[in-house]
Formats: sequence, structure tokens, C-alpha cells
Amino acid sequence: MGLSEGSGPRDTQALLPATQAMELQRRDYHVERPLLNQKQLEELGHWSSAPRTHQWRSWFQCSRARAHALLFQHLPVLAWLPRYRVRDWLLGDLLSGLSVAIMQLPQGLAYALLAGLPPVFGLYSSFYPVFIYFLFGTSRHISVGTFAVMSVMVGSVTESLAPDDDFSQALNATVNEAARDAARVQLASTLSVLVGLFQVGLGLVHFGFVVTYLSEPLVRGYTTAASIQVFVSQLKYVFGLHLRSRSRPLSLIYTVLEVCWNLPHSVVGTIITAAVAGVVLVGVKLLNDKLQRHLPIPLPGELLTLIGATAISYGVDLKQKFKVDVVGTIPAGLVPPVAPSPELFVKLVGNAFTIAVVGFAIAISLGKIFALRHGYRVDSNQELVALGLSNFIGGIFQCFPISCSMSRSLVQESAGGNTQVAGAVSALFILIIIVKLGELFQDLPKAVLAATIIVNLKGMLMQFKDICSLWKANRVDLLIWLVTFVATILLNLDLGLAVAVVFSLLLVVVRTQLPHYSVLGQVPDTDVYRDMAEYSEAKEVPGVKIFRSSATVYFANAELYSDALKHRCGVDVDHLISRRKKLLRKQEQNLKRLQKEKQPQKQVASFKDTSFSIHVNTSLGDTEVNNVEDSKVKEVSTEDEQDGTVASGQEGAKAPDVFTLKALGLPQPDFHSLILDLSALSFVDTVCIKSLKNIFRDFREIEVEVYMAACHTPVVTQLEAGHFFDASITKQHLFATIHDAVTFALQHPGSSSIGPVLVS
Repeated sequence: MGLSEGSGPRDTQALLPATQAMELQRRDYHVERPLLNQKQLEELGHWSSAPRTHQWRSWFQCSRARAHALLFQHLPVLAWLPRYRVRDWLLGDLLSGLSVAIMQLPQGLAYALLAGLPPVFGLYSSFYPVFIYFLFGTSRHISVGTFAVMSVMVGSVTESLAPDDDFSQALNATVNEAARDAARVQLASTLSVLVGLFQVGLGLVHFGFVVTYLSEPLVRGYTTAASIQVFVSQLKYVFGLHLRSRSRPLSLIYTVLEVCWNLPHSVVGTIITAAVAGVVLVGVKLLNDKLQRHLPIPLPGELLTLIGATAISYGVDLKQKFKVDVVGTIPAGLVPPVAPSPELFVKLVGNAFTIAVVGFAIAISLGKIFALRHGYRVDSNQELVALGLSNFIGGIFQCFPISCSMSRSLVQESAGGNTQVAGAVSALFILIIIVKLGELFQDLPKAVLAATIIVNLKGMLMQFKDICSLWKANRVDLLIWLVTFVATILLNLDLGLAVAVVFSLLLVVVRTQLPHYSVLGQVPDTDVYRDMAEYSEAKEVPGVKIFRSSATVYFANAELYSDALKHRCGVDVDHLISRRKKLLRKQEQNLKRLQKEKQPQKQVASFKDTSFSIHVNTSLGDTEVNNVEDSKVKEVSTEDEQDGTVASGQEGAKAPDVFTLKALGLPQPDFHSLILDLSALSFVDTVCIKSLKNIFRDFREIEVEVYMAACHTPVVTQLEAGHFFDASITKQHLFATIHDAVTFALQHPGSSSIGPVLVS
């Protein structure tokens, strides 16, 4: 079979020996072109500004296709459910949903305690939001519902705005739990509605990118600190203590101290119950890890522990005999919807925004992990809308804010879940428990729920390993992790997150203020320029300095850029300019003094038009001015005075030679051209433009011509808009590549004229 006619040079090269193919490639890719500055490049490429795209115009276009697209975008279930593969996916989704529901039941009861609410509201929060997300979510594998971090954030709000002290009865100093729980439920449900409004609003305005400001080290440090908060909050249930509710900064420290102070008052039966439940849960998890390959689904350790603990508590009567706190009354059936309290919005708005951002950050990070693993796309803006609707509608039905659980999501994926049908199955299972089976868990000890929470914190507590890995990989990220962790521990979850975000953004600013500055040299026999401190073979081009910054130049680092440039060039530019101006001032003063002493008043004008030879004694620092034309001045006729204008123009042309650094006796730089590599610039502001103009002015005063290279087109447009280019700085000072600028500088040392130069 022969070669087709479409076979090009590549097919030919494939048949040649390696050395001949390489030689052919050299000939094919050898380029010889004229030197290109920015002006010539625009003319050669027929540059014109990119047309503006008015995307907002498409928002008002009406068509059936657009209506279908919007419907499928905002109600994704209509897109994937008709294509649901029943034979392939249904069995896996059923088993996965059942497994998740088995975990959801104990976690829902336990996390409601974290939120400071009766346990049944954890079941409500495991049903309504899950079913709403089934309709509007785009992730197929995450399990939304109650989550420890979100629950403890809600608990900090409910305990601060509805503390036990506000409901203590004056007669016997006991707490009216019914009134307290009702107030806290109202707070939590209103908070959920407000969180939902924030998330839906941010999603509709395409504000999903807000999560990018929460880097992975920040989120992991935050969740690790939250796990410590969760652990400490459960100590009162483990030891059977009644502690004061705190939500102010340093509340975690005070809570630990109070627990230690009240340890002698611990209930022995509660401690034993929590310890036995914890041991059983850990044992079942270890067994699941060992038998992972042989079990189709993990053993439901939490559910088995809850059933066994409830049966033992009911049979032994732990509450009466051993004073073990139990869950108490769990009403059967669903509660009617309740309107939120708008008067609470002002008190909850700050916490609601924080919870909305944290909940979305956790959900979208897990959703993207599973999407990459299984090859589909998660829409961050639609995820905001889905979570927002879940929280909004859930809040109307007295749920507290929810997010995504890492442990349940992993179970949903590993058990064979393929779509959010698994989430719908788990929601239906929770519905059955709420309607019929919930009251069976009234004798469940709270210590068992606390043990369940603590054991499930293992995954987040293991994130302490990040300290070692980040120490080796990136210590700046380690600093973010540590600051986030410490701030969250000391200042609580809301203020801790705010401090972490502000610190992370400030660190970005600081890192742009301290970029890597380098002087570039040419790699031999190439047009490649690299940092001479890193590449030993890179050599500086004689007479040319090439300077590069690794970050864009803007108001925060423009002055640092100029200082670093002058320092790296090896010339004290400011001192040299100052000495030059000082000598020129002395010369001018001496000139005026000699004019007054030796010339009559009527001949001052003609005296100014004479030429002077200037001798600079650098050792004494004094300037001696000798009037070599003194005898000629006396012979100047009236006709010469009339031609003074012409003479002045001729002498003005000679003035630059008189006032050069060499003529003034000042040291000259060892380079005649400076090239600024602007390839790192992504934008410029007015401060950057002024700084670049000052660089041109200062280096020209010390007889060094400045050029710019490798500037991106949007930056060039911004330079034009900022009136950077003028009569002294034109686009002829801006070159397409560093090599173009170097070639031109070598051909025209100290000049800005354009000549025909070839670059090969």
C-alpha cells in the first residue's frame, strides 16, 4: 500500500534516518524575519481591537430552544431522568440509597444535638433537602443532608441567641426545655431560609466562583478546627454534664476548662454507655476495612449500635436506674410548614452568609472530585441554586441548614450509586422512619449519639497529616492552614472563617509584592533568555541589561519593582542623577558669576551664545569653567548680535556633548540599553504606567535607552488608554520578543531609531 497524495513532509521525514530528519526539521523551522516592534507587528498582523461581546443580549432572546435549555439547566432532573438506564443503574442506586439512609438515621439524630435542637429535627433535615436536591442538583454522587460542620455552626448561633439562661425558671433554677427548644427551632429554620436565599441569589447571578477564594488548605484547616469544636461540644453528653452554652471568642477554651472542672460530677453510667458504643463502632469500622473486598455493602455499624443501645436502654431502664440522658419524645409524622420570622433576619444575616459560603464550598469541592472521577460535569452555579432551594424549602418545614457529608458520599459511591436516585431512595427511607418508626428510638441514650459523632470525626481529624505534607510541598499553604485552624479554634467558626479569608487574600497581595526579580542572560546559540542566577551557561549580552519580574506590576508593588530594577542593574541610578544635577547647577552658577564679572551688562546676551569648555576635577568635586572665547567676545560685532538666534541654535546642538556623564566626569553605566520583559504583566493600572514612565526618564538621564518586550495585547491596549505612549515613548520602544529588543539594541546602541534588521 503506497503513500497517499495527502502525505506531507511528516510522512517523508518518517522514512528518513534520524539525523537526516533532524536536519530537514532544522530547514523547515528556520525562520528569518525582520525585527518587529509593536507598531510593525500591528501593521504586519492587521491588528484591530477585539469586538465586544454583549452576552446580556442573549438573556432577552426568546425561542423554544432557549426555553428548553433554560428548563434543563435549572431543572436538571428533566435532562438525565428520561435517559435513566434502569437495568444498569437501578439495583446499584437502591443498595446505595439504603446504605446512605442507614447512615443518615443516626447522623441526623446526632447532628441535631450539635445544632442545639431536638433529635427529630435532624430527621426532617435528612428528608426535605435531600428530595429537593434530587430535582435540582447536578452531582450524581454527593449525599446532601446533615453535616457536622454545618450543625456545629448552627449550634453556635442557636446557643448564642437562645441561651439556657434566658429560659431558666426562677423557682427551682431549672431550664424550660420546651420553650428553649421552640425558640431554637425558630432560629434554626429562619437561618436555613436566609442561607437558602443567599445561595439561590448568588447562584442566579453566577457567583459560583466565590468558592475560589476558599483554597483547599483553608477549607481543610477550617474543617479540622470545626472537628475539634464538634468533639468538645460532645464531651458534655459523654460525661453526662450540664454545661453553660457559650458562643463568644475563646468559648472552646472555656468549655474545655469547665469540663475538666466538672469531671468529678460525671455520670458513670453515661461514660460507660459512650465508651461501649464507641468501642463497638470502631470495631465495626475496622471489620469493614478488612472485609471491604468481600462485602457488597459495609456493615451498618451505626444503625446496629443505635438499635442495640435503644433495646438495652429500654430493657434496663438506663434513664431511671443510672441517670443516663435519653433522646426523649420523638413525634410521629411530618410537621406543617411554618413561615420564617423576618424580624430575626437582621440578627442572622452575617452568620447566614458565612454558613451559605461554607456549605457551598464543601459541597462543590466534593462534587467536583466525584465528577472528575466518573467523567461528568458539575455546574457550580446550579449547585448553588440547588443547595439554596434545599435550605430554603427545608427551612419552611423547620429544618436547619444542610450541606454535603463526606462519609455518606463515599458510601453512596462505593455501594454502587450512579445517580441521585440513590438520594431519593434514602429520603424515602427516612420518611418511613419519621412517619412510623421514629418513636421507637425514644429511649436511645444521647451518649450513644455523641459516640457516633466522635467516631465519625476520624476522617476530619486525620487532616492533621496535612501539616507534614504541606511543610514539604508548600509552606505558604501551610501558613494558611495553621492560621485558619488557630483562628477558628480561638474565635469560633464565624469569625475564624472571616479571619482566614482575609489572611488568605492579604497573603496573595504580599506574594505579588515580593515576586522573583531576575536579570536575564542569553543561552548560547539560541534566542532563549533565562535567569543567570539559575542557568550557569546563560551569559549577559554585552551592553544590554534584561530585567524580568515574575508578577504583574500594579499599585502594590510598582515602587518595589523600580527599586529592584535599579538595584539589579548594578548602578545607583538615583545617586548618579543627583550628582549630575548638582554639577549642572554648579556649572550654571559659575557661568552666571563669570558673566557678571567679566562682561559688560550690554554684552550679556552675546556672552550666553559663546561656547565653553568644561573641566571637572572629580577629586576635588569642583567644576572649573574656562572662558576660551573671552577674547572673541570683545570682538563680537552688532551683526553677530542680530544673528544670535542662529548661533544659539548651533550651540544648543552641541550642548548634549558638553553635558554628558563623561564630560561631567561622572561614571558611566556599563550598559547602553535596558530591556524590560513584560511578559508577566496581566494588567496595568495608573500607578504602573507612571512607574514605567519614571523608569524611562531616570535611565535616559544616565544615558541608557529603555525598551520593552513581550507585552500582551490587552496590556498594550491598557497602556494606550492610559496615555503611556507619547512623543518620547512610542510603540517603537515595544518589541514582540526579547530577542527582537536585544537585536535592535545591539544594532542601535543608545538610539531609538528604526532600521532594517533581520532576526533569525
